Amino acid sequence: MAGAGGLHIGLIGGIGVAATVVYYQRLTEAVKARGGRLELTIVHADVQELIRNNLADDRAAQAGIYARLLARLKAAGCDCAAITSLGGHFCYDETVPLSPLPLVSAVAPLDAYFADQGIGCVGLLGTRVVMRTRLYGQLKRTRAVALDDETEELGQRYQDVAVAGTCSDADRAAFFDAGRRMGEGLGAEAIVLAGTDLNLAFDGVHDPGYKWIDALDVHVDLLADLATGRRGLDGLPG
Repeated sequence: MAGAGGLHIGLIGGIGVAATVVYYQRLTEAVKARGGRLELTIVHADVQELIRNNLADDRAAQAGIYARLLARLKAAGCDCAAITSLGGHFCYDETVPLSPLPLVSAVAPLDAYFADQGIGCVGLLGTRVVMRTRLYGQLKRTRAVALDDETEELGQRYQDVAVAGTCSDADRAAFFDAGRRMGEGLGAEAIVLAGTDLNLAFDGVHDPGYKWIDALDVHVDLLADLATGRRGLDGLPG
């Protein structure tokens, strides 16, 4: 157990590596800003295995993989765990009953966050499944939109960026343009980076010209609160 009432956080990383690094950096910074001490263990998953299971919608297979990784986190002394990929949440419901640890969803906190920000409609960028299912249908208080005719193209582009761990100027331009068109044509008040590796494009240096929200930050804030004892596992969303 972490000290001062905080929890030892476990992360399933590697899906992809760049996203895991950002989780590590931002979680460390958030805990430091709260004056806390971080207890953290990360295990490495295979991004290609995840992609295959995601595209085949083989939830049982991926949940089984997660269960083995979660057992390692449990053995390392973790109190709870999180999956560092919104696309990787496609089998979240199947993983929960197999997990030896409480899972902290990255999807469930988003609905309340958008509502608290007064945002009625968001545009989604991320994996094919995330865009097609409108974040797995879990947004109840906020309407979500996506470029349905371009889900395959954008999803493949995102997958390529996630696997490579780098974002080209052409990729960035495509993502920025997709977000702009969701705002202008579909009424999105903000664009949600519903793919963890999109921070490679929306890096804070290049300005897309519209409001965007990194879903990773919402998840990290929740994990930092758990790590420092500001929140407990009881009553978490989802």
